[in-house]
Amino acid sequence: MSSKTLRTGLSLVLSAMVLAGCANYSGLDTEGQSLDAKTLKAGQSLTGVTLSPAAWPKSNWWKSLGDPQLDGLIREALHDSPDMQIAAARAHQASAAAYAADAARMPTLDASAGISRSRLAKDQDPRGQGDAYATVRNVSAGFNYNFDLWGGQRDAWEAALGEARAAEVDRQAAQLTLAADVARAYSDLGQAHIVYDLAAEDLKRTRQMLDLSQRRLSSGIDSQYQFQQTESLEASSQASLIDAEKRLNSARIALAVLLGKGPDRGNEIARPKILQASAVALPSVLPAELLGRRPDLVAARWRVEAASKDIDASKTQFYPNLNLSAAAGAESLLGDAMFGSASRFFNIAPTLSVPIFDGGRLRANLDARDADYDLAVAQYNKNLVRALGDVSDTINQLRDIGRQIGAQQHATEIAQNSYNTVVERYGSGIGNYLDVLSIEQQLLQAQRQLASLNAEQIDLSIQLMQALGGGFQTETLASANPAPAKLNN
Repeated sequence: MSSKTLRTGLSLVLSAMVLAGCANYSGLDTEGQSLDAKTLKAGQSLTGVTLSPAAWPKSNWWKSLGDPQLDGLIREALHDSPDMQIAAARAHQASAAAYAADAARMPTLDASAGISRSRLAKDQDPRGQGDAYATVRNVSAGFNYNFDLWGGQRDAWEAALGEARAAEVDRQAAQLTLAADVARAYSDLGQAHIVYDLAAEDLKRTRQMLDLSQRRLSSGIDSQYQFQQTESLEASSQASLIDAEKRLNSARIALAVLLGKGPDRGNEIARPKILQASAVALPSVLPAELLGRRPDLVAARWRVEAASKDIDASKTQFYPNLNLSAAAGAESLLGDAMFGSASRFFNIAPTLSVPIFDGGRLRANLDARDADYDLAVAQYNKNLVRALGDVSDTINQLRDIGRQIGAQQHATEIAQNSYNTVVERYGSGIGNYLDVLSIEQQLLQAQRQLASLNAEQIDLSIQLMQALGGGFQTETLASANPAPAKLNN
């Protein structure tokens, strides 16, 4: 290349860079400011809560609930549930998009070869005969490369890679959500069995009362009206038992759906054991390590990083771009002259492009990317505030519900003793029917309330495991993905 040609090329580049000032992104910037977890105070809300590094849940946290059948059901759900198939497919989509963005940075080289046979019509034949035949043979290769002068293509690839990493963390979050949903549905099934037992026991009691009332009516102690009242109570107990059976069947079906199976799968599940509630304790490094333990927070951080890279990629579109394309090959009517010098051709076409005036399209695109970044930061902030709120609310409810259960257990025992006494007196012919009716209803209500509180305690234990990330750690993905960059404040 001559010095004159080189000077000309440099002049063009410099001129293009000057002209690039006609299309600029001055005045456009992001507004999103990420929250610092340390600024979110929770000390007063967690006063008196035991702190321990061992309080972080393990990856198989559900085993602490104490039922081996639940472990098998969660593994079945993680393998067969359509929810996990959807999450895996989305992660695959994002991974494919990152692969495509990386491929777009690479040069392209293609080759082609062909042969065509043609016959000229009479009006096309210069000789006017119309019987001319021609065979054209060609072979060629093409090359194209877009010089990433400002790193825009790399930024686009890193943005797609960030989205892929976020999608992979979303898959981990889906696993946590599904495991928690199965555990809660399993607890609901156990609760449905308990409610059914209470309804059956209540029906047994009312039938005993009906028998006593029949004897008292025959002895002339009670009136027909009192006997009919007991009959009505027995009918209501039957209706309650039918309703409890309906809820039990619904709980079986709901669990079967989470497993990704048909409703009959629920009938194969044995009655759950009484699950064990978690100890009321929090990790001593909360909230700092929560950022790497909650998959929704990790995914949100990756999306902020991806949005930042999208902004960088959009800014490079305001700068000059250099593209190089080349082609070479041969084309001939005669096969033996295919590679002769007369049949050869080539072209080299370096192209310099620069945006000068586009009606504001580039600025609009960059402004949209800035908005995407602000949205990603806002979503991260929302997830962070919600995460700390989830942990604080759940741990406080767990701490208080223990006292509720103790008080309700005492109330249930008193109601049971009172019922036993009043039924004994009623059977001896000295008790009052209204006393029996009132105490029986108090006992039923106390038993149901106690069962509800026990179920709520188990549900809160599961929620706490989920709020603390369910054993997820960013290190589980470190082998495939480096840690996300720190958010810019």
